[in-house]
Parts: sequence; structure tokens; C-alpha cells
Amino acid sequence: MTNTIRVGIVGATVTQGGSGWGANAHVPALKALPGYELKAVCTSHEDTAKASAAAFGAERAFHRFSDMTADPDVDLVVVCVRVPGHRDLVMAGLQAGKPVLCEWPLGKTLAEAEEMAGLARQRSLKTIVGLQARSAPAILYARDLIREGYIGEVLTASLTCVAPAVLQRGPGRIWQGVRANGANVLTITGGHAIDALCAVLGEFSELSARVSTRIPEWRTLDGKPVPVDSPDSINVVGRMASGAEVSVNVAAVPSNPGGNRIEIYGREGALVLRAEGSFNTGSSEVFAGKGKEAMATMPVPARYKFVPEGAPGGQPYNVAQAYARAADALRGGGSFDVDFDLAVQRHKLIDAIERSSATGRSVKLGA
Repeated sequence: MTNTIRVGIVGATVTQGGSGWGANAHVPALKALPGYELKAVCTSHEDTAKASAAAFGAERAFHRFSDMTADPDVDLVVVCVRVPGHRDLVMAGLQAGKPVLCEWPLGKTLAEAEEMAGLARQRSLKTIVGLQARSAPAILYARDLIREGYIGEVLTASLTCVAPAVLQRGPGRIWQGVRANGANVLTITGGHAIDALCAVLGEFSELSARVSTRIPEWRTLDGKPVPVDSPDSINVVGRMASGAEVSVNVAAVPSNPGGNRIEIYGREGALVLRAEGSFNTGSSEVFAGKGKEAMATMPVPARYKFVPEGAPGGQPYNVAQAYARAADALRGGGSFDVDFDLAVQRHKLIDAIERSSATGRSVKLGA
């Protein structure tokens, strides 16, 4: 691989009207990083591929994915399509011998995620999964504060994640109402938020959960009702491997969503992480207090910021952070821990939440 990592992306198209994650987050993130080059764009039609490549400043346009993965000038394949399309594209990229970055969730199911991770291990290929909260400066800082014992042994913690419910959707998002498609409040909203919690505190050892669909109907843009079975309310109580007791509330609501908040209480103090939006897309604040001190802002040190000054904020920022942190691994300099193996671990946690809710029993997770 050359010193500059040349990227080919599928799922970023100029015709999405500015709503696509690939176009709005990955493209500006890549353009902000001197160690990366957006080399190629792939869409399903030749005209949109050429238009998207021109709009994004990519040298090459492909409408056949196999042609892009075969291109020797593409070092990294990025998959940003709808979740049901992840498995086939990721497997094709890995079979072509390319490192692959796939957005989260990695697959519709745990089995799909395990299949993709297994092929990557078999081929000894580097992978990245789009759990960008793990590269957010505030999450990295909070993780280190906990590991260094800033608030002492963690006794208990809570995560609250309340997002806006989108009850009227166009064809680009109405498919998310089908639970089997694997893209819903549990997997995406909850998946990102719970992964942020685990990034700071470690993994769950046991949990009990309730998963429900409180809003069973959406509407199309022309007002047609559409039945929905994807979950929108998730409650979890559990124990971390460290022994800390935790509670999690994830929901999508029609009015005044509260954003994301993690509260952590230790023997010697407390720490709070707060984000107006999601931990993976927005900027977060860290607050802490020791003993009887009042909670105060903890500015995030510059060493946790890996992107150049002036990098675009909002959605692209933590995506750029993830690319920057993964660069050495992609060039052969070791591993990057936000990979397909982590994705499988997170899919296993989501599967445990689903099983606990379905059976009414607590579920233990592997060591």
C-alpha cells in the first residue's frame, strides 16, 4: 500500500439529495485527511457514478462493484449502502483481497457479521467497522480517566439515549420499519450508544432486557400508513465484567428527544458524558467531580484529536477521527481495534438483548 491510502467507496452518490451518510460524512472526512485520497466512487448506474465522482473529486467512476475491487489503485473499499446490502459487498471486497471498511451494523444478523469477520481473519485482511463513537475525543478521554482510576472503582452507571422518531419517511428510509432488515433503533441508535458505554466501561457480563415497538405505524410521504415491527423502546439492566451495575434506556420519541447521556459513579467521584445528538456523530462534553466537589467541565486534551485543525465538524468529524486512527494499521503498522471482530462482539450483545426480551430471562455473555 502506498503512503496515501486510496479509497473506493460504494454508497456515496450525488443523487441522494444530500441525505446519504456516505456523501455527507465519509466524503468530507476523507477530504479533510492528508493521508487519504478518495480515488473511486461506485454506484449502480454509470451516469450516477460519473456524476458522483465528478461532484466528489474522485478520479474514477464504477457502476460494477467487481471492477472497483479489482482496481489495483484502490487500497481500501468502503461500504456505505443500506444494511441488507452489506454482506454481499463486504464478502466480495474481501474475496478480492481488499481491506474493507463497512458501516454499522455490519450485517442484518449476528450470523452475517460472523461470516464477514471469519473471511477477513481467513484472508488476514484489515477491517474497520463504523462504530465512530470509539474515535470521538470525549469517549477516548473518558475511557482513559476511568482506566486511570480518576473516580475510583466504578460502582454504577447509566446510559440514556433518546432520539427523534421519524414517523413519515420516503422510500430511502421506510424500509427500516421492517425488523428483519437489521437497521432500527435497537441496532443503530442503541448500537452506537451502547458501544460508547462499552468503550468507556468495558463489556457486559450479564443482562436483562425489554424490547418493544411503541409506535407500530409510520406513513409514507403521501400519507399512506405502513405497519412497523422494528423496535423503538429498549431497556436493559446488567452487570459489566468489572462488576459495575448499569442501566440503559434507548428510545425514539416524537417530541423533545433528550439526546445521549452517560453517568458513571465511582467510589471517589462521578463522571458524566453528554451529547446533544449521538455520541458517534456529534461533539460530546465531559464533566467530573471528585469527593464533594461540584461537577465541572473537563476540557478534552488535544492529544485525543487526530484530525487536522479546520476539519469539518458534525457528522464527518468522528468519521475522520476513525480514518485517522486506522491509518497506521492499514499501512501494515499493527491492528486497529474498531474492526469486524468488535462488530461481532457488539452484534452478540444485541442478540443477547433480543433473547432476554423474548424469553423474559437474564442472559450471560462470554468472558
